[in-house]
Amino acid sequence: MTSVAPTRTVAVPAPTAPRRTRGSSGLRRASAASWYHIAMIVAALVWLLPMLWMTSLALSDNAALTRETQFLIPRDITLDNLLGVFSVGLTSRWFLNSAVVSIVTTVLTVLLCAMAGYAFARIDFRGKAIVYASVLAGLMIPKEAMFVPLFTMVADVQMHNTYAALILPRIAAPLGVFLMTQFFSKVPHEVEEAARIDGAGPWRTFFFIMLPLARPAMIALAIFTFVQTWNDYLWPLVSATRSEMFTITTGLASLQGNFAQATELGSLMARGLVGSLPLLIIFLLFQRHLIRGISMTSGGK
Repeated sequence: MTSVAPTRTVAVPAPTAPRRTRGSSGLRRASAASWYHIAMIVAALVWLLPMLWMTSLALSDNAALTRETQFLIPRDITLDNLLGVFSVGLTSRWFLNSAVVSIVTTVLTVLLCAMAGYAFARIDFRGKAIVYASVLAGLMIPKEAMFVPLFTMVADVQMHNTYAALILPRIAAPLGVFLMTQFFSKVPHEVEEAARIDGAGPWRTFFFIMLPLARPAMIALAIFTFVQTWNDYLWPLVSATRSEMFTITTGLASLQGNFAQATELGSLMARGLVGSLPLLIIFLLFQRHLIRGISMTSGGK
């Protein structure tokens, strides 16, 4: 009779190699994330350093700035420069001019670009491709190249030193037409068909159906337009020759030509800091809509 020895269960050690692989992969991801954050911090400092330097100069006493200006910590801290921003020259009038020109230009540009974008995206008419290509060709022409004919045209109708001369040349925005065309082309046709079944005409469909849908893209376009108009320097410098029609950019630049004002570097930096505050406030309030609008016009959801 053959006896069979009982089998013995041998414990197999758990594999350790995959665990080491997951650990090394996690270390690589953590290292990549650390380098990403370091790069972002460096990039942010590159953008923040000029603002920090400007703020430091605005908070420093003008007498201290005559001795040294290259520091990030204010010397002889004072608020006189900030408190006296609107008491020098026509700064308050220049601030008001910039506000009027930027707000009116933004409203007209967004409305005009929305109407043009809707027409190019949803309405079939003869020669649409040629007209759309002509509008986009405006993106390739530098605005400096149009200054001479534009200046002559405005001079012929005697519009220099007026709000109309500062506003009208800026409302033709090819980039805005392109953005709105891209957005309206992605709206399903069923939306318009449902509006027609409910008895809505073309204008009612545009203003009450399509424009509310395009709100993110319109907000993004409005922010771009407002920032570009507020920061514009060349056209206001050419068109406005009277000091009371200067915008904030040309007005502050004119003070640099004044020797008495140029020596008060702290006051000049304070006016520049206050002049840039509207852009910072608008960006902080609408940055969520700006990112969403850019995402939707580029094909995202």
